[in-house]
Amino acid sequence: MDTAQLADSIDPTLALLTVEEAARRLRIGRTTCFALVGSGELESITVGHLRRVPVDAIPEFVTRLRKKQNRTATVTAVQAA
Repeated sequence: MDTAQLADSIDPTLALLTVEEAARRLRIGRTTCFALVGSGELESITVGHLRRVPVDAIPEFVTRLRKKQNRTATVTAVQAA
């Protein structure tokens, strides 16, 4: 684990993350994370000229993904029955 990842994972005082930090927390690529931010799927805000992801937006995003996948699995199971 490099220093940036260690600081990112340990510092509970962070309120906002860079898109790169958010990507590391989600274990996805930087480009994918920028696409999620651009589409609005992952909440972000602008501070001056900087794009930041609120820390609490990450678990909210994961929760939405899980719910969406659970609904899709349920519909698929019902259609197969």
